[in-house]
Amino acid sequence: MFVYGELAEGSRLAPGVETGLGGIHRRLDLLTDEWVVMSPARNVRPLDTADREESDGEENDCPVCPGGIELPFPYEAAVFENRFPSLVADPPPPPAGQLTAPARGRCEMVVYTSRHNACLGELGPVELGRLLALWADRSRELWADARHAFVMIFENRGAEAGATLSHPHGQIYAFDHLPPTTAAKVEAHRRHRESEGHCLGCDLVARETSSERIVAPNETFAVGVPFAARWPYEVAVRARRHGLRRLADLTPAEQLDLAHALRDVALRYDALFAFECPYLMVAQEAPGGEADWHLAFEFFPFQRSRSSTKIRASVETATGLFLNDVLPEDAARALAEPGIAAPPLDDRCLFAVEPEPAQVPLLLEARA
Repeated sequence: MFVYGELAEGSRLAPGVETGLGGIHRRLDLLTDEWVVMSPARNVRPLDTADREESDGEENDCPVCPGGIELPFPYEAAVFENRFPSLVADPPPPPAGQLTAPARGRCEMVVYTSRHNACLGELGPVELGRLLALWADRSRELWADARHAFVMIFENRGAEAGATLSHPHGQIYAFDHLPPTTAAKVEAHRRHRESEGHCLGCDLVARETSSERIVAPNETFAVGVPFAARWPYEVAVRARRHGLRRLADLTPAEQLDLAHALRDVALRYDALFAFECPYLMVAQEAPGGEADWHLAFEFFPFQRSRSSTKIRASVETATGLFLNDVLPEDAARALAEPGIAAPPLDDRCLFAVEPEPAQVPLLLEARA
């Protein structure tokens, strides 16, 4: 358990619930040469996806509200090991056979705030700055573990996106191998460097910046709908600076711009669709040795209009070929409406993580 922010004296963890690993392992698909993780224990995860307008965050059974089974004390933000993981640091032996392997890695829960009735776009400046510092701190430690080939911060917002808790939260997965899409992106960066002689990340930023697909102005990040967006209203928040590969590389100015961009995109979705839009959000940090990789956050919303949901149907699921119902240029124009922009932030919300001696719970110290 890592607690970020103020920690009340005498705070103690409750015993919690023993979930077991329930046969967790990986199996190799011979048709695609890709690994599939088996994690039956995830079927018994707690479910609390009640509309937050109908829930006060105190009388419900939310396990991560203060006083809940996971966080039984007052807190501001916290990270803990997922009780229902897909990957674990010391996995049990897999079933016998050449096509199985241990499901090695890490799965951590990130609780953004103690406030139940909130979301990423509604976090206050201090909460948002704390979250960004938390992400950087945890990802830095997970990347430093030689057993991890890839670390991914992500959020599934809404029951439609697979979230089982309505409390504002996300997760961090650390993998012992490169997932297929990540491996393909690594290869694309290498091919571009060999064929064009320069950085693919820089090229992508230049293409987006000069296009009509920019959603919002930002000094240090290109915020726009990708040229070949797979999801209607997909948005990428990509670092402009070559060398900004991971969250740990952020300067204070870049940290501030990224925090504003993430809140801005989340609020634009809600304003555009006139309700709390379900989405997937992932942080794309650079795998080891990939100098041309630019840090990016990608948003994949589930709506293709106010009344229609994007479903990854038969053709897309079976072939991997996405079919997009909305032109990226049209999506960008809709999202770029100035009336739905997030208010600016200032550097009073920036934080640096300072570990206490002997690895006691972490505290945050405001930047000077």
